[in-house]
Amino acid sequence: MRARANVRIAVAAVLLLVLSGCAKMDAALDKQWVVVSFKSSTSVAAELKVRAACSHIPNVRPIAVPKKRTPINMMSAVEYNTTNASDGNVAELQKCLSKFKSVEGITQQDAGDEGD
Repeated sequence: MRARANVRIAVAAVLLLVLSGCAKMDAALDKQWVVVSFKSSTSVAAELKVRAACSHIPNVRPIAVPKKRTPINMMSAVEYNTTNASDGNVAELQKCLSKFKSVEGITQQDAGDEGD
């Protein structure tokens, strides 16, 4: 009788571990962001200006930029976390970014895009 109770407890513990692992995996896969690419002649200062100008949109958070900011590592370093953003929030971000001539492209990505 006691052995059965121990087995049930062990099975329940394993199920809890599996389910919590699935929840963490789902949370990781739900990540979404927008990557901004700039024309090659764009200065780092201009990129940071664009980043700051479009950082006011609700549910859209700029992702940290590299500590060492060179034109090479800043080419697509301006990114916004849009995981909790609505379609309207993302549209507002795109509208804001499109005001800048230095912005060459805006790409929406999610965790499923990694590795492509």
